[in-house]
Amino acid sequence: MSIDWAAAEAKPDKTQKVEGRFLLDLRAKVNDLEQQVSEHRKELTQTQKTLQDTTKNLDKETNEHNSTKSTLDGVKTELASVKSSLEQSMKDIESKTQTIARITAEMDGLQTNLTGANSKISELETNYAAKESEVSALNEKNASLTADLDDLKSELNNAMSLGSESQEQVSQLSNKIQELTSKLESAQSENANLQSQLQEFNDLLIQKNGEIQNLSGSIGEKEKLIEAQTSLIEEVETELSELKPPDIGSGGFASDERTTCPMCGAVGHDIKQIEDKGKVLSYVGHIPKIY
Repeated sequence: MSIDWAAAEAKPDKTQKVEGRFLLDLRAKVNDLEQQVSEHRKELTQTQKTLQDTTKNLDKETNEHNSTKSTLDGVKTELASVKSSLEQSMKDIESKTQTIARITAEMDGLQTNLTGANSKISELETNYAAKESEVSALNEKNASLTADLDDLKSELNNAMSLGSESQEQVSQLSNKIQELTSKLESAQSENANLQSQLQEFNDLLIQKNGEIQNLSGSIGEKEKLIEAQTSLIEEVETELSELKPPDIGSGGFASDERTTCPMCGAVGHDIKQIEDKGKVLSYVGHIPKIY
């Protein structure tokens, strides 16, 4: 006889005659149900544990994401600062380059002036040598005229001592003496003129030498200034190379790739990741520091 479930529901306290096989089947079903409940509980516990691990991993990833975001914000700020420094350095370099170009142009002008001054000095030296030759020739001519004049004066004195019969010769000698005296005065005047021109050339030569020294000093100062500006530009370029931000790779950020188990092919939250606590992170002296 099977169990009358309707009667049992109507009168739960009333006993019924039931065959043993029905009780065995019922017990088997109950055991199956209990086993299923036990398995479901285990699955629920495993699911809860997986959920906790997932929550922890999610929190960890969130913290890592926040840390990465903070690092990225810091890098962006640093990049902005470096960019500002680079722009200012580029402006400084451009200004220094313009200054060097201006100084170079000034040096070219000074070099041109120096070349012209050297050419002028060469011309003056040539003229000076020519004038010196002329002065020497005039001096020789003056010496010759002076000797001639002395000879004539001696002849005049001798003629005057001879008496009236030599009056005509005296007159001729006097005329010749006047002529030579006139030539001597003319030669002396020309000599004085040449001496004046020679002094002017000498003064001009001294002036040009002074200008060349000033130009040489100015060129030396410009060259020192260019060397200083060039050294400053090299220092700025060195600072720029030091301020250049490092390349940001993908190593410092979370990867979108999913970890896959090489053995079973499991991915995502089916894999439990365990941090290696035995890994050496740093050294304190010669002692490894392990977390």
